[in-house]
Amino acid sequence: MIGERGAKAGGLVLLVAAAVAFPLAFPDPAVTNYGVFAMIFVTAASAWNVFSGYSGYISLGHAVFFGSGAYAMGIAARDWNITGAAVFELLPLCAAVGAAIAVPFGLIALRVRRHTFIVITIAIFFIFQLMAFNFSFTGGSAGLSSPFLTWQESVYDTRFYYIALACAAGAVALSWLVRRSSFGLRLRAIRDDEDRASGLGVRAMRVKLSAFAASAGLTATIGAVWFYYVNQVQPQTGFDPLFDLTVVLMTFLGGYGTIAGPVLGALLVEPGTLWLNTQPQLAGASEIVLGVVFLVVVLFVPRGIIPTGGEWIRRLR
Repeated sequence: MIGERGAKAGGLVLLVAAAVAFPLAFPDPAVTNYGVFAMIFVTAASAWNVFSGYSGYISLGHAVFFGSGAYAMGIAARDWNITGAAVFELLPLCAAVGAAIAVPFGLIALRVRRHTFIVITIAIFFIFQLMAFNFSFTGGSAGLSSPFLTWQESVYDTRFYYIALACAAGAVALSWLVRRSSFGLRLRAIRDDEDRASGLGVRAMRVKLSAFAASAGLTATIGAVWFYYVNQVQPQTGFDPLFDLTVVLMTFLGGYGTIAGPVLGALLVEPGTLWLNTQPQLAGASEIVLGVVFLVVVLFVPRGIIPTGGEWIRRLR
Protein backbone atom coordinates (compact mmCIF):
# COMPACT_ATOMS: atom_id res chain seq x y z
CA MET A 1 0.00 0.00 0.00
CA ILE A 2 2.80 2.42 0.91
CA GLY A 3 4.64 1.58 -2.32
CA GLU A 4 1.49 2.18 -4.35
CA ARG A 5 0.89 5.52 -2.66
CA GLY A 6 4.51 6.50 -3.22
CA ALA A 7 4.23 5.61 -6.89
CA LYS A 8 1.07 7.71 -7.22
CA ALA A 9 2.70 10.65 -5.43
CA GLY A 10 5.81 10.37 -7.62
CA GLY A 11 3.69 10.21 -10.75
CA LEU A 12 1.76 13.30 -9.65
CA VAL A 13 4.99 15.23 -9.01
CA LEU A 14 6.31 14.28 -12.45
CA LEU A 15 3.04 15.30 -14.08
CA VAL A 16 3.03 18.69 -12.34
CA ALA A 17 6.69 19.27 -13.23
CA ALA A 18 5.99 18.40 -16.88
CA ALA A 19 3.00 20.76 -16.97
CA VAL A 20 5.01 23.63 -15.48
CA ALA A 21 8.00 23.03 -17.79
CA PHE A 22 5.95 22.57 -20.97
CA PRO A 23 6.21 26.16 -22.35
CA LEU A 24 9.88 26.27 -21.38
CA ALA A 25 10.65 23.04 -23.21
CA PHE A 26 8.52 24.04 -26.22
CA PRO A 27 8.83 27.84 -26.54
CA ASP A 28 7.29 27.90 -30.02
CA PRO A 29 4.03 29.95 -29.68
CA ALA A 30 2.21 27.54 -32.00
CA VAL A 31 3.01 24.65 -29.64
CA THR A 32 2.22 26.68 -26.53
CA ASN A 33 -1.16 27.51 -28.07
CA TYR A 34 -1.94 23.78 -28.00
CA GLY A 35 -1.07 23.78 -24.30
CA VAL A 36 -3.32 26.75 -23.55
CA PHE A 37 -6.37 25.13 -25.14
CA ALA A 38 -5.53 21.79 -23.53
CA MET A 39 -5.51 23.43 -20.07
CA ILE A 40 -8.75 25.27 -20.85
CA PHE A 41 -10.45 21.98 -21.62
CA VAL A 42 -8.84 20.16 -18.69
CA THR A 43 -10.55 22.78 -16.51
CA ALA A 44 -13.87 22.54 -18.36
CA ALA A 45 -13.94 18.72 -18.34
CA SER A 46 -12.96 18.52 -14.66
CA ALA A 47 -15.61 21.11 -13.78
CA TRP A 48 -18.24 19.16 -15.73
CA ASN A 49 -17.18 15.98 -13.94
CA VAL A 50 -17.61 17.58 -10.51
CA PHE A 51 -21.34 17.64 -11.19
CA SER A 52 -22.20 15.14 -13.93
CA GLY A 53 -19.49 12.58 -13.22
CA TYR A 54 -20.32 12.29 -9.52
CA SER A 55 -24.10 12.80 -9.63
CA GLY A 56 -24.90 10.84 -12.80
CA TYR A 57 -26.85 13.75 -14.29
CA ILE A 58 -25.49 14.22 -17.83
CA SER A 59 -25.54 17.95 -18.59
CA LEU A 60 -25.46 19.16 -22.19
CA GLY A 61 -25.88 22.77 -21.17
CA HIS A 62 -22.54 23.69 -19.61
CA ALA A 63 -21.79 25.92 -22.58
CA VAL A 64 -24.32 28.26 -20.92
CA PHE A 65 -21.80 28.86 -18.13
CA PHE A 66 -18.77 28.93 -20.43
CA GLY A 67 -20.35 31.60 -22.63
CA SER A 68 -21.79 33.52 -19.68
CA GLY A 69 -18.33 33.78 -18.11
CA ALA A 70 -16.93 35.10 -21.38
CA TYR A 71 -19.72 37.66 -21.79
CA ALA A 72 -19.55 38.67 -18.12
CA MET A 73 -15.86 39.54 -18.47
CA GLY A 74 -16.40 41.39 -21.76
CA ILE A 75 -19.38 43.42 -20.55
CA ALA A 76 -17.80 44.29 -17.19
CA ALA A 77 -14.48 45.31 -18.75
CA ARG A 78 -16.26 47.41 -21.38
CA ASP A 79 -18.68 49.18 -19.02
CA TRP A 80 -16.14 49.75 -16.24
CA ASN A 81 -13.29 50.70 -18.63
CA ILE A 82 -10.94 48.01 -17.34
CA THR A 83 -7.97 47.15 -19.56
CA GLY A 84 -4.69 45.26 -19.45
CA ALA A 85 -3.89 42.62 -16.85
CA ALA A 86 -6.38 44.24 -14.44
CA VAL A 87 -9.12 42.43 -16.37
CA PHE A 88 -8.09 39.20 -14.64
CA GLU A 89 -9.41 40.71 -11.40
CA LEU A 90 -12.86 40.13 -12.90
CA LEU A 91 -12.46 36.33 -12.78
CA PRO A 92 -14.17 35.97 -9.35
CA LEU A 93 -17.07 38.03 -10.71
CA CYS A 94 -17.32 35.71 -13.73
CA ALA A 95 -17.36 32.69 -11.43
CA ALA A 96 -20.12 34.29 -9.37
CA VAL A 97 -22.15 35.00 -12.52
CA GLY A 98 -21.88 31.36 -13.59
CA ALA A 99 -22.89 30.09 -10.14
CA ALA A 100 -25.78 32.57 -9.97
CA ILE A 101 -27.11 31.41 -13.35
CA ALA A 102 -26.81 27.79 -12.22
CA VAL A 103 -29.25 28.30 -9.33
CA PRO A 104 -32.46 29.00 -11.30
CA PHE A 105 -31.20 26.74 -14.10
CA GLY A 106 -30.74 23.92 -11.60
CA LEU A 107 -34.01 24.53 -9.76
CA ILE A 108 -35.78 23.94 -13.07
CA ALA A 109 -33.68 21.15 -14.58
CA LEU A 110 -32.83 19.13 -11.48
CA ARG A 111 -36.47 18.39 -10.69
CA VAL A 112 -36.39 15.76 -13.43
CA ARG A 113 -33.99 12.91 -14.18
CA ARG A 114 -32.23 11.02 -16.92
CA HIS A 115 -33.22 11.84 -20.49
CA THR A 116 -35.62 14.61 -19.48
CA PHE A 117 -32.83 16.41 -17.65
CA ILE A 118 -30.63 16.22 -20.77
CA VAL A 119 -33.41 17.67 -22.93
CA ILE A 120 -34.01 20.55 -20.52
CA THR A 121 -30.30 21.46 -20.42
CA ILE A 122 -30.24 21.55 -24.23
CA ALA A 123 -33.34 23.75 -24.31
CA ILE A 124 -31.91 26.23 -21.80
CA PHE A 125 -28.66 26.30 -23.77
CA PHE A 126 -30.48 27.41 -26.93
CA ILE A 127 -32.40 30.04 -24.95
CA PHE A 128 -29.12 31.60 -23.82
CA GLN A 129 -27.67 31.45 -27.31
CA LEU A 130 -30.73 33.24 -28.72
CA MET A 131 -30.52 35.88 -25.98
CA ALA A 132 -26.88 36.52 -26.88
CA PHE A 133 -27.91 37.01 -30.51
CA ASN A 134 -30.74 39.41 -29.70
CA PHE A 135 -29.74 41.50 -26.68
CA SER A 136 -27.99 44.79 -27.40
CA PHE A 137 -25.62 44.68 -24.40
CA THR A 138 -24.10 41.42 -25.70
CA GLY A 139 -23.26 43.01 -29.05
CA GLY A 140 -25.74 40.85 -30.94
CA SER A 141 -24.36 38.69 -33.72
CA ALA A 142 -21.14 40.76 -33.78
CA GLY A 143 -20.34 39.75 -30.20
CA LEU A 144 -17.78 41.47 -27.98
CA SER A 145 -14.07 42.14 -28.40
CA SER A 146 -11.74 41.78 -25.44
CA PRO A 147 -9.87 44.74 -23.90
CA PHE A 148 -6.40 45.51 -25.20
CA LEU A 149 -3.60 43.57 -23.51
CA THR A 150 -0.10 45.05 -23.64
CA TRP A 151 1.84 41.79 -23.27
CA GLN A 152 4.57 41.21 -25.82
CA GLU A 153 3.94 38.58 -28.44
CA SER A 154 6.86 36.48 -27.19
CA VAL A 155 5.28 35.97 -23.74
CA TYR A 156 1.58 36.20 -24.63
CA ASP A 157 0.88 32.47 -25.01
CA THR A 158 3.17 31.47 -22.15
CA ARG A 159 1.45 33.73 -19.63
CA PHE A 160 -1.99 32.56 -20.70
CA TYR A 161 -0.76 28.98 -20.43
CA TYR A 162 0.16 29.44 -16.78
CA ILE A 163 -3.15 31.19 -16.05
CA ALA A 164 -5.05 28.32 -17.66
CA LEU A 165 -2.81 25.82 -15.83
CA ALA A 166 -3.69 27.46 -12.50
CA CYS A 167 -7.39 27.14 -13.35
CA ALA A 168 -6.90 23.50 -14.32
CA ALA A 169 -5.05 22.77 -11.07
CA GLY A 170 -7.88 24.39 -9.11
CA ALA A 171 -10.51 22.35 -10.96
CA VAL A 172 -8.65 19.06 -10.40
CA ALA A 173 -8.09 19.94 -6.73
CA LEU A 174 -11.81 20.65 -6.28
CA SER A 175 -12.65 17.36 -7.98
CA TRP A 176 -10.28 15.55 -5.60
CA LEU A 177 -11.73 17.27 -2.53
CA VAL A 178 -15.31 16.56 -3.57
CA ARG A 179 -14.61 12.89 -4.29
CA ARG A 180 -12.93 12.32 -0.93
CA SER A 181 -15.52 14.24 1.12
CA SER A 182 -18.87 13.24 2.59
CA PHE A 183 -20.41 15.64 0.07
CA GLY A 184 -18.94 13.57 -2.78
CA LEU A 185 -20.20 10.40 -1.09
CA ARG A 186 -23.72 11.84 -1.11
CA LEU A 187 -23.34 12.76 -4.79
CA ARG A 188 -22.28 9.23 -5.67
CA ALA A 189 -25.16 7.84 -3.61
CA ILE A 190 -27.50 9.94 -5.74
CA ARG A 191 -25.82 8.58 -8.88
CA ASP A 192 -26.27 4.99 -7.73
CA ASP A 193 -29.85 5.23 -6.44
CA GLU A 194 -31.35 8.66 -5.76
CA ASP A 195 -34.56 7.38 -4.16
CA ARG A 196 -32.67 5.18 -1.75
CA ALA A 197 -30.22 8.00 -0.97
CA SER A 198 -33.14 10.31 -0.17
CA GLY A 199 -34.62 7.62 2.06
CA LEU A 200 -31.33 7.46 3.97
CA GLY A 201 -31.44 11.21 4.66
CA VAL A 202 -29.55 12.72 1.73
CA ARG A 203 -31.07 16.07 0.75
CA ALA A 204 -30.79 15.35 -2.94
CA MET A 205 -31.86 18.69 -4.39
CA ARG A 206 -29.55 20.67 -2.11
CA VAL A 207 -26.57 18.41 -2.85
CA LYS A 208 -27.19 18.40 -6.61
CA LEU A 209 -27.70 22.16 -6.76
CA SER A 210 -24.53 22.85 -4.76
CA ALA A 211 -22.46 20.67 -7.08
CA PHE A 212 -24.13 22.22 -10.12
CA ALA A 213 -23.31 25.76 -8.93
CA ALA A 214 -19.67 24.86 -8.14
CA SER A 215 -19.28 23.25 -11.55
CA ALA A 216 -20.87 26.28 -13.23
CA GLY A 217 -18.59 28.74 -11.44
CA LEU A 218 -15.46 26.89 -12.58
CA THR A 219 -16.75 26.66 -16.14
CA ALA A 220 -17.58 30.37 -16.24
CA THR A 221 -14.09 31.22 -14.96
CA ILE A 222 -12.33 29.31 -17.70
CA GLY A 223 -14.79 30.72 -20.23
CA ALA A 224 -13.63 34.20 -19.25
CA VAL A 225 -9.95 33.19 -19.64
CA TRP A 226 -10.75 31.72 -23.06
CA PHE A 227 -12.45 34.95 -24.13
CA TYR A 228 -9.47 37.10 -23.17
CA TYR A 229 -7.11 34.68 -24.92
CA VAL A 230 -8.94 34.53 -28.25
CA ASN A 231 -9.86 38.26 -28.09
CA GLN A 232 -13.51 37.88 -29.07
CA VAL A 233 -16.73 36.11 -28.18
CA GLN A 234 -19.78 35.67 -30.40
CA PRO A 235 -23.05 33.84 -29.66
CA GLN A 236 -22.09 30.85 -31.81
CA THR A 237 -18.62 30.54 -30.25
CA GLY A 238 -19.42 31.35 -26.62
CA PHE A 239 -22.56 29.21 -26.66
CA ASP A 240 -21.32 26.40 -28.85
CA PRO A 241 -23.12 23.02 -28.75
CA LEU A 242 -19.89 21.34 -29.82
CA PHE A 243 -18.31 22.52 -26.54
CA ASP A 244 -20.68 20.35 -24.51
CA LEU A 245 -20.23 17.32 -26.74
CA THR A 246 -16.44 17.69 -26.60
CA VAL A 247 -16.35 17.97 -22.81
CA VAL A 248 -18.61 14.92 -22.44
CA LEU A 249 -16.40 12.93 -24.84
CA MET A 250 -13.26 13.92 -22.94
CA THR A 251 -14.72 12.79 -19.64
CA PHE A 252 -16.10 9.51 -20.95
CA LEU A 253 -12.88 8.75 -22.82
CA GLY A 254 -10.64 9.25 -19.79
CA GLY A 255 -13.00 7.88 -17.15
CA TYR A 256 -16.42 9.13 -16.16
CA GLY A 257 -16.63 9.92 -12.44
CA THR A 258 -12.87 9.71 -11.82
CA ILE A 259 -10.42 12.47 -10.93
CA ALA A 260 -7.79 11.83 -13.59
CA GLY A 261 -10.17 10.73 -16.36
CA PRO A 262 -11.26 14.20 -17.57
CA VAL A 263 -7.62 15.35 -17.49
CA LEU A 264 -6.46 12.47 -19.67
CA GLY A 265 -9.41 12.85 -22.02
CA ALA A 266 -8.78 16.57 -22.51
CA LEU A 267 -5.06 16.04 -23.10
CA LEU A 268 -5.86 13.47 -25.79
CA VAL A 269 -8.85 15.05 -27.53
CA GLU A 270 -8.12 18.79 -27.63
CA PRO A 271 -4.59 18.71 -29.14
CA GLY A 272 -5.79 16.14 -31.65
CA THR A 273 -8.74 18.31 -32.63
CA LEU A 274 -6.53 21.38 -33.01
CA TRP A 275 -4.09 19.45 -35.18
CA LEU A 276 -6.89 18.20 -37.45
CA ASN A 277 -8.17 21.76 -37.86
CA THR A 278 -4.73 22.89 -39.08
CA GLN A 279 -4.67 20.32 -41.91
CA PRO A 280 -6.26 21.79 -45.07
CA GLN A 281 -6.83 18.36 -46.59
CA LEU A 282 -8.79 17.32 -43.47
CA ALA A 283 -11.06 20.38 -43.33
CA GLY A 284 -14.18 19.58 -41.29
CA ALA A 285 -12.85 16.18 -40.29
CA SER A 286 -12.49 17.02 -36.58
CA GLU A 287 -16.25 16.78 -35.95
CA ILE A 288 -16.40 13.44 -37.77
CA VAL A 289 -13.45 12.11 -35.77
CA LEU A 290 -15.03 13.26 -32.50
CA GLY A 291 -18.23 11.45 -33.39
CA VAL A 292 -16.39 8.24 -34.31
CA VAL A 293 -14.29 8.35 -31.12
CA PHE A 294 -17.42 8.90 -29.01
CA LEU A 295 -19.10 5.89 -30.65
CA VAL A 296 -16.03 3.69 -30.09
CA VAL A 297 -15.76 4.74 -26.45
CA VAL A 298 -19.42 4.06 -25.71
CA LEU A 299 -19.32 0.66 -27.42
CA PHE A 300 -15.93 -0.70 -26.38
CA VAL A 301 -14.60 1.32 -23.43
CA PRO A 302 -17.76 2.56 -21.68
CA ARG A 303 -15.99 3.01 -18.33
CA GLY A 304 -13.13 5.03 -19.85
CA ILE A 305 -9.41 4.46 -20.24
CA ILE A 306 -8.37 4.86 -16.60
CA PRO A 307 -10.95 2.54 -14.95
CA THR A 308 -10.54 -0.06 -17.70
CA GLY A 309 -6.73 0.18 -17.58
CA GLY A 310 -6.78 -0.14 -13.80
CA GLU A 311 -8.92 -3.26 -14.06
CA TRP A 312 -6.50 -4.82 -16.56
CA ILE A 313 -3.55 -4.08 -14.28
CA ARG A 314 -5.30 -5.70 -11.31
CA ARG A 315 -5.99 -8.79 -13.41
CA LEU A 316 -2.35 -8.99 -14.47
CA ARG A 317 -1.27 -8.76 -10.83
